[in-house]
Amino acid sequence: MDSTVFINNPSLTLPFSYTFTSSSNSSTTTSTTTDSSSGQWMDCRIWSKLPPPLLDRVIAFLPPPAFFRTRCVCKRFYSLLFSNTFLETYLQLLPLRHNCFLFFKHKTLKSYIYKRGGTNDDDSNKAEGFLFDPNEIRWYRLSFAYIPSGFYPSGSSGGLVSWVSEEAGLKTILLCNPLVGSVSQLPPISRPRLFPSIGLSVTPTSIDVTVAGDDLISPYAVKNLSSESFHVDAGGFFSLWAMTSSLPRLCSLESGKMVYVQGKFYCMNYSPFSVLSYEVTGNRWIKIQAPMRRFLRSPSLLESKGRLILVAAVEKSKLNVPKSLRLWSLQQDNATWVEIERMPQPLYTQFAAEEGGKGFECVGNQEFVMIVLRGTSLQLLFDIVRKSWLWVPPCPYSGSGGGSSGGGSDGEVLQGFAYDPVLTTPVVSLLDQLTLPFPGVC
Repeated sequence: MDSTVFINNPSLTLPFSYTFTSSSNSSTTTSTTTDSSSGQWMDCRIWSKLPPPLLDRVIAFLPPPAFFRTRCVCKRFYSLLFSNTFLETYLQLLPLRHNCFLFFKHKTLKSYIYKRGGTNDDDSNKAEGFLFDPNEIRWYRLSFAYIPSGFYPSGSSGGLVSWVSEEAGLKTILLCNPLVGSVSQLPPISRPRLFPSIGLSVTPTSIDVTVAGDDLISPYAVKNLSSESFHVDAGGFFSLWAMTSSLPRLCSLESGKMVYVQGKFYCMNYSPFSVLSYEVTGNRWIKIQAPMRRFLRSPSLLESKGRLILVAAVEKSKLNVPKSLRLWSLQQDNATWVEIERMPQPLYTQFAAEEGGKGFECVGNQEFVMIVLRGTSLQLLFDIVRKSWLWVPPCPYSGSGGGSSGGGSDGEVLQGFAYDPVLTTPVVSLLDQLTLPFPGVC
């Protein structure tokens, strides 16, 4: 598929009070606003008589950018975001979610530290993210100016984005909904840590968080010893940072990210490569051997339609096997890996030349896998269902894609999370019963 057909899409302009910004050329907006040549005009005599409940249901199907544009039409549409009746209808349609990716700039030196801009102007302390819609092949910019300084993004689930305090010690975690600017705080964790790995799972009725590794055993020493978990649900059960089972021996959690798949959190273990799995209900950690672990490079874990997927480059220099990028799926026995896809060799040759051995990061959301090349402005999108690969337009808001060679501070790359935009997340009201608002958060 030719990527140029997506670059010239019309702009999706939104109200100033909302923070979506389209990456398309604004000059194309006026040319597509009114197109009488098609002759496809809606008959106002019919559509003006549409019952409000049915009209609300139609609006609830709109993707977030179109929904916020619709709020400009009239006062009633504007008030839908605050209507309990509309939000109840909207929540019933959540399975028809709009799968996206949310990217932030972060430092490669310590991949968990969030960079809030490299200038000294008034906007230098305003955090921002870059939303990519794989269905429309379009970038948007999201503002996180309401997040206090000293926090970095750590994950996303159920329409919420988690932010963790940078300062070593008892970490504080914030959950925010970027679409409405809401912020909720979790109680501080129970054990001092430096930059732990953090897993987040949010459903309409529950919140689960697991924090693992980087235990501060002294002001100058860190070890991966323990993990702790947080749980709250609408049934009234809650567990505030209960210590879980010990981590497996000699584990190295460098990525700081976890993936949640069917009741388990997974994260990469390094030197040598393996996968760590934490079963939430069983309260136990296990180590899973990675496929071809001696020949992997830049491995990443992601979730796709209820499956755990491992993506990595394979380099067997001493054997007569061509270098490649492969995807494996973990089977139900939680021990066996099956290769499900391999990048076509001509594309991998081009991919390897652009990547230049600097490494890459992967993030997945349902049928889509996004591969970000470090140090460049290039991203590659893979559709697992259609078996298609596509070079996507670079993010226009992150310098040169966040690479160290483009515009930003040295050593910055894009760190991505699966993100499903949701207008309302009523489950966060459970947190208000557990903690007070964070100082400085409105």
